[in-house]
Amino acid sequence: MVTERGAVDPYASADDTAVEAALRPGHLADFEGQPRVSAQLGLVLAAARQRGTTPDHVLLSGPPGLGKTTLAMIIAAEMGVPLRISSGPAIQHAGDLAAILSGLVEGEVFFLDEIHRMSKPAEEMLYLAMEDYRVDVVVGKGPGATAIPIEIPQFTLVGATTRAGLLPGPLRDRFGMTAQLEYYAPEALEHIVQRSSRVLDVPVEVDAGAEIARRSRGTPRIANRLLRRVRDYAQVHGDGIVDRRIARAALDLYEVDELGLDRLDRGVLDALCRRFNGGPVGLSTLAIAVGEEPDTVEEVAEPFLVRLGFIMRTPRGRVATRAGFAHLGLSGPGEENGAPALWD
Repeated sequence: MVTERGAVDPYASADDTAVEAALRPGHLADFEGQPRVSAQLGLVLAAARQRGTTPDHVLLSGPPGLGKTTLAMIIAAEMGVPLRISSGPAIQHAGDLAAILSGLVEGEVFFLDEIHRMSKPAEEMLYLAMEDYRVDVVVGKGPGATAIPIEIPQFTLVGATTRAGLLPGPLRDRFGMTAQLEYYAPEALEHIVQRSSRVLDVPVEVDAGAEIARRSRGTPRIANRLLRRVRDYAQVHGDGIVDRRIARAALDLYEVDELGLDRLDRGVLDALCRRFNGGPVGLSTLAIAVGEEPDTVEEVAEPFLVRLGFIMRTPRGRVATRAGFAHLGLSGPGEENGAPALWD
């Protein structure tokens, strides 16, 4: 279960989907922040163009908001072929997948988001399609059922997943290239913010762009969302120009702090440090303390807090680190008396 996070939600909302189409780079040369992935993918695409063949199937994994859908669109654009988009949850029967695959044209790119959530029958059909470019359609039921093989055009499957560990080995092995997307450096996000500001026709000063990038949690989708919220603030409370003062005021209004923590993140950290003296405390107890579901705390708030080194997951429960206490302006348990902290 993942709930709406507002400004720092890494998952796409309906509003994001409408705006992101205009902000996405159209070519690999314009795709910033993932130099290793760009270089590897560029080599695969260039070799396929020279041979006049379809590129290998590509698996893109990583947290949401880092550019997996954008890369799928870039692959299709670089190869000059159509793009077909679907998602794992939408394919619950083998017939659903057979209908899509049989409708592909030669060389088309088929982007399958959340591929780890596809049904087992559809997954088994995909094995054959990826290797032999064929699907077997079963006609009839029981002992009289007959499998009719249908040839399909050669295509490139681009699978995207936020949980690569849930993919079965046979499916992972059928991808010719696997790319792990990583969180973006602040410098790369600054470039993305400046590029998006030009697309949106919003004047953004350099230090304001850096302020937005620093609070974007290493995620381009969040950077673009924060930019739009800051733009709104500058339009209503200023002259439309985004400077550092406007950026800070807007981000403070949306409760996104200097490191990108929002109200839920700080609530979890505050409860762990103040109410439970740094822990260890169980997930359910911590969730009750902040008035959220355990799944929300575990899947939405904790990953970023762990990434920052503010909390630790231990067999006994969640524990706040020295850095977590310091972020709240607190001393760790016993530190005010010179005693060693519980995590030392």
